[in-house]
Amino acid sequence: MFGLDQIYWVLINSVVSFIFLAIVSKLLGKKQIAQLEFIDYVVGISLGSIAAEMATSDSPFYHYLIAMTIFFVLAYIVAKLGRKGPLLKKILKGKPSTLIYNGKIEYKQLCKCNIDINDLLSMLREKGFFDINNVAYAIFEPSGKISVLPKGEQSPTVICNLKDVKIQPAGLTNELVIDGKISGSGLSELNKDTTWLYKQLNIKNKADLKNIALAVYDSKNKKVVAHYKISK
Repeated sequence: MFGLDQIYWVLINSVVSFIFLAIVSKLLGKKQIAQLEFIDYVVGISLGSIAAEMATSDSPFYHYLIAMTIFFVLAYIVAKLGRKGPLLKKILKGKPSTLIYNGKIEYKQLCKCNIDINDLLSMLREKGFFDINNVAYAIFEPSGKISVLPKGEQSPTVICNLKDVKIQPAGLTNELVIDGKISGSGLSELNKDTTWLYKQLNIKNKADLKNIALAVYDSKNKKVVAHYKISK
């Protein structure tokens, strides 16, 4: 069990670490969680871990203060250097990656960002895009968030455009091929089979699916739209 002196020690260390973290946070500046870049996230976790260790450790508290100070100084230097020019910022904090360009999936960029097709579709749904055919551009930001630009006809409607507007019924996209694998549920929803799918994709057999990143059914135009791992 903890002795009274140990309880006092934990209490003092906790207060000191809390005050120090508050000062560091103030000096580094405020950011919303959604705006944090990867290096900010790493520094924040590291400072929190050191502070938590400091609160319960028997080691001299100034050891931890030194460690937190080093992390703070390095983070501050990175932030300052990042403002010096776009090249330094790209090197230190990364750069945006275009995952969808002009309506087509950039599969090489997905691989570089360690994102698979299901991750991409999930991020698009979080942005309100359940049909990838409605997306013109999607950019993966250094913060880990995705920015989406819809195609022209899918842009938000303003009051002056409401005249004679026909509301289309909402529906989920039929995903037929995901990362080279056939989605049985997608075909079943359309009451179609693999023979029909191969014909729509202009391929001969299952082996040819490996080059397809994603294939979805465009219900508006009654056709299958394919996104290839290597642009055609």
